[in-house]
Order: sequence, then structure tokens, then C-alpha cells
Amino acid sequence: MLSSMLVSGLITGTFYALMALGLTMIFGVLRIVNFAHGEFYMIGGFAYVLLYHSLGVPIVAALPAAVVAGAALGWVVERLLIRPVYAEMGARQQGRDEYAIIVTFALSILLIAAMTKIVGPWSLQGPRLIDGPPLLIAGIRVSPHQLAALGIALFFLLGTLYLLNYSLWGRQIRAVAQNRSAAAVMGVDVGKVSTIVFATAGGLAALAGALLSNMISPSPDVGAFPAIKSYVIIVLGGLGSPLGALIGGLLLGVIENLGAIYISFSYRDTYGLVLLVVILLVRPNGLFGEMRREV
Repeated sequence: MLSSMLVSGLITGTFYALMALGLTMIFGVLRIVNFAHGEFYMIGGFAYVLLYHSLGVPIVAALPAAVVAGAALGWVVERLLIRPVYAEMGARQQGRDEYAIIVTFALSILLIAAMTKIVGPWSLQGPRLIDGPPLLIAGIRVSPHQLAALGIALFFLLGTLYLLNYSLWGRQIRAVAQNRSAAAVMGVDVGKVSTIVFATAGGLAALAGALLSNMISPSPDVGAFPAIKSYVIIVLGGLGSPLGALIGGLLLGVIENLGAIYISFSYRDTYGLVLLVVILLVRPNGLFGEMRREV
């Protein structure tokens, strides 16, 4: 039972981390919290489901198209809603924070209302990536769909972390995250970096929505719950830390599953909050948070 719950928690945590990674990248580079991040997840889920069921697009094309839809939404949001305020307010962090909270929260409401108008308030179930009977691995029963979804999630999660640490693209992102002004002086196009980060975050969240659409059928408000989990994870792991998003997501998934079995399933969603409080009492900046960051 314990091994089964640990594996189940790690699987759940992988999807949590996939969602949280984009959110923490946005905070690391732009110093804002995207309150519409859950709607990137929702858009990905609906794009995948509607392309497959309504237009007959095969899964191998519908899944990448869902990721592109989320990335495109991130690109549009950054270019039309976020970048103008950076150009207008310059180094005034407080004004940017207030603007970002208002505009992304309003965007969240707008996207939920728009999707409700398009598809109605009902949920739609996505197709399985792979059909077949459950597989028994080390005494744990896992469906082929879950294994395929987990493999894709891990590939993109670890691939993104690799690029962030070892590619020119990643070095530029880390430079802007550490000191935006200095990075600009050294020739880094901070506007382009911000756009790439928002598009990447949108794509990762949309991928999570598409992969989970068979297990958690998308509805217009389906993104709210994953977004809340993501906020907990990025604070738990450390604001702006990609590694913290990974470790925090896995830790949250495991703690929730163990708590559900050994304490009570009814309080499953509260165990992460208790863990967050305990971690912040010991490490106020989170597991991998930095004490001081330059704008």
C-alpha cells in the first residue's frame, strides 16, 4: 500500500510540477504572479478535446496543437497586456504588481466567461492517449494512458529544466531573472525573453490540461484548482526557482496521497497547506528561494 501511494503521489506531483514550472518562470523573469495561469490549463484541455471530438484531428496532432494554443495565448497576453506596463512604469515594481494582479485576474474571468459561452458550462472528457487494459508494474496497477501521459509530462518537464540550465536561451532567462537592467545592458533582449517565458509557461500549462483531460474532464472553470496548487508549489519550492517547482510539486503530490491514506481523504487538499506553513516557518523563502533578488 505504501509503495503504491508513493508512486501515485509522484505521478500526481509530476503534473503539479508541470503546471507550476511555467508559473514560477513568469515570476522569476517578470516578478508578477499570473492569476490567469489556470486558464492556460483550461485552454489546453479544451483545445485537445475539441480538436479530437469535433474536428476529428488525430491525437498525435491534437496534443501538439493544444500546446501551441496555450503558447499562443501566453504570447498574446505578454505582448498586449504585460509588456506595455513595463514600458510605461519602468523600474517601479509596485505599480507593475498592482497592474498585473488586476489585469490577469480580469483575464481569468474573461476567458472563463468566453469558454462558457462557446461550449457551455459542461465538462468534456478527452480521449485516451493509449487504449488497453491496466498494467501491473511492481504490484501497482497503472493504465497505459497514465504511463503515456506521465512519460510526456516528464519529457517536457525535464527538457525545460535542461534548457534553462544548459542552453543560451536558458542563460538569458536566468540573467534577466537575476537582474533585468544588467541583462539589458549586456545585450539581452529582455522583451523577447519575457515573451518566450510567457509562451513557454502557457504551453506547459496547456500540455498539463491536455494530458489530464481524460482523467479530469475540462470545464470552463477547471483551471482554478490546478492554479491554486501551483501557487502553493511555487511558494513551497521558492519563488522563481524552477528546481523548487519540480521538488515542490513532487513533494506536494506525495504528502497529499499519504495523508489521504493514513489520516483522512476528506482533508486531502489541506495537507499541502499544512506542509507549506511548516516549510515557511523553517525556511521563509521556500526550499530553494533566494534571500534577495534584483529588479
